[in-house]
Amino acid sequence: MARLLQDPSKLHSSEWYTANQMQRASTESQKSRSECMIAESWRLVDEIEKTTQKTQSDVNKKLEQRREEIKFWKQELDNKLEQIVHETEILLTFKNRLERALEGCKEPLVVAQKCLLYRQRRVGIDLVHDEVEQQLLKEVEVLQGIIALLGRTLEQTNEQIRRNRSAKYDLDMDLKDKFTALTIDDYCASLTNDTPHIIYADNAMKLEGNFVSPEDWVDFTNINVEKADKQRNNSLALKALIDGILSQIANDMRKQWEMVNNAFRNRVKEVKDAKHKLETLLAMVMDETASQEKNIAALKKAITDKEAPVKVAQTRLEARNHRPNVELCYDTVHSSLMSEVQEITKNIQRQDALAQAQAELKGLSRRQLSLEEEIKVKENTLYIDEVLCMQMRESVRVNSY
Repeated sequence: MARLLQDPSKLHSSEWYTANQMQRASTESQKSRSECMIAESWRLVDEIEKTTQKTQSDVNKKLEQRREEIKFWKQELDNKLEQIVHETEILLTFKNRLERALEGCKEPLVVAQKCLLYRQRRVGIDLVHDEVEQQLLKEVEVLQGIIALLGRTLEQTNEQIRRNRSAKYDLDMDLKDKFTALTIDDYCASLTNDTPHIIYADNAMKLEGNFVSPEDWVDFTNINVEKADKQRNNSLALKALIDGILSQIANDMRKQWEMVNNAFRNRVKEVKDAKHKLETLLAMVMDETASQEKNIAALKKAITDKEAPVKVAQTRLEARNHRPNVELCYDTVHSSLMSEVQEITKNIQRQDALAQAQAELKGLSRRQLSLEEEIKVKENTLYIDEVLCMQMRESVRVNSY
């Protein structure tokens, strides 16, 4: 009956004890494992903390090194930029000197060409290819050569300025990028674990974009620095060249300018001497003309004076030819009258000196006209050379630039 009353679902006491022991054992085992895990976790946490600190410290050092590297190259770029800007500014002043020199050559060239044109107005024997014309032609050639040289040098200078500005642009862009990079790395260096507003950036680990190697980064800046150095050296060489050219052309222009002026002075002196000699000859001709005119007047008077005696003699002969008969005697009177008429007639005929004198007078008149014309030629030449050309040249100054 007791067995029938026992609940078949109830466990035995031994099972209860066994179950409690198992729970205790399981709990102690779990606790032991948990304690080991906790210890391991603390060790791992400590290890991770130390590793993280070390890694972060290494990153901070590398970041500082990177900042110093950027600062170094930024300073290099700043120096090169300052140098190239300085050289470009100086080169711009040299360009201005070239432009002023080029402009300064135009007036002397125009003057030389005008002198050649004016001297085409010389006439007669004075229209000669003389020393003045030779030197003027040489001056035109020298000035045209100088203008061509200055033009080429100005083009070269403009190209060098363009290259300098190109190098400056590259330096500016590199400096701008480095300033931005330094600003970013400065910001990164300022970040700490306690900095507010730091966030997770899951995409930051993706290497997207145009990443370059450190070597390429250094090479890029090196290329910009070397390019700036090269253009700076080219500018220095070009400045020396321009200085030499400007000095040489000033010397060449002055030398040729003085050669032409000396030729003008010598030519004016020669023409004045020739004019003075012509005027002396003209005075002699005019004096001789006056003498010849007096001579002709005297000859004419002499001829006039002989008309009465010959008429008397001929009238006597004519009258005595009418003597009658035997009275028509060829006596000494008649012989003397015949001789007198013959002598006077002969003397009158001998005065062909009048014709010669008149011919000489005509010759002297032609000579006078020729001398007067030649003197006018010389006056025209002197007006062209001394007044038009030399005074115009005196108003021009050959300057150094």
